[in-house]
Amino acid sequence: MVISKSTTRIVAIVGRLSGVVKVLRKAMLFILVLATALWCINTSITTSPLSDNSQAALLAHRGVHQQYDRDDLGRFECTATRWYDTGHLYLENTLTSMQAAFELGADLVEIDIQRTADDQLAVFHDGTIECRTEGSGGIGDHTLAELQTLDVGYGYTAANGQHPFRGQGVGQLPSLREVFSAFPELKFLINFKSGRRSDGELFAKLVEQNPQWRQNVWAVYGGHKPSQVASERISGLKSFSRETIKSCLLNYLVKGWSTYIPKSCRNTIVLLPLNVAPLMWGWPYKFENRMRKAGSTIVLVGAINRSNLGVIGIDSESQVQKVPVGFSGHIWTNRIEVIGRNTANKEE
Repeated sequence: MVISKSTTRIVAIVGRLSGVVKVLRKAMLFILVLATALWCINTSITTSPLSDNSQAALLAHRGVHQQYDRDDLGRFECTATRWYDTGHLYLENTLTSMQAAFELGADLVEIDIQRTADDQLAVFHDGTIECRTEGSGGIGDHTLAELQTLDVGYGYTAANGQHPFRGQGVGQLPSLREVFSAFPELKFLINFKSGRRSDGELFAKLVEQNPQWRQNVWAVYGGHKPSQVASERISGLKSFSRETIKSCLLNYLVKGWSTYIPKSCRNTIVLLPLNVAPLMWGWPYKFENRMRKAGSTIVLVGAINRSNLGVIGIDSESQVQKVPVGFSGHIWTNRIEVIGRNTANKEE
């Protein structure tokens, strides 16, 4: 019996295809086994929250403060002129706004600090004072005494051109010393508004000179250099910055599947957006356990996108519902008056 060349080729092709199928089956089996192993290592289904009765701590950004329209907001645009009514009279970074935040259930309050011309630390957000006050120039161009004569409610402007807080913020710009004196047993997250190393050195020097302040300082962040200096000089002080957060989250995405915790995620504050959290290996409970064992604290913030400027807070009850039950880290909010534990008639 004579076998044609075409038949021989067909048999050869079938044989090759059979071999390819076997290789594909093995590859698929390997992928399935690998995927199953990764799922078993990182699933939180079999992991309980750190505590059934745990309750996330609330971090109030700038105390109780006025809100503004973020749509198409320019990077250096004055936010006070984009004000909209949120139904209260508190102004950011003032002693009264901090007091109100704590009374509404905040566990700690975020405040902004900047160096003055006479080497004091003023609690104020903007680098220049034209936006919110009647003055001009930068914080560093004025002494603390000069700054404290200004009206920090002067620049807020409603859509109809009226100024709802003008005259009400005179003398309300506090120094860091005044904040810690007013709230000696409460915690603050300190935001360095500059990137100058010398500001971190000044802060550390003042804490060293006033050791009772150490219990007030929960962590520092903002400018990478001053934050780094402060954490190096002050024992046990945690710090974070845009650079450290990015490094931590990206490295964990690459390596965290193996339960390895990158160095940039250890002994720090992990700022974690709600829409990024599900991408973290082991989210929520295994991830939180891993971070805690690495000496780090998770702070959940609102969902981010490329158009967002600054840190977006978890500011509504609907957003709070997206926080996993049993999460025992921190929740960052711009609206403590809405989601605070002691808030009556909460907004939806």
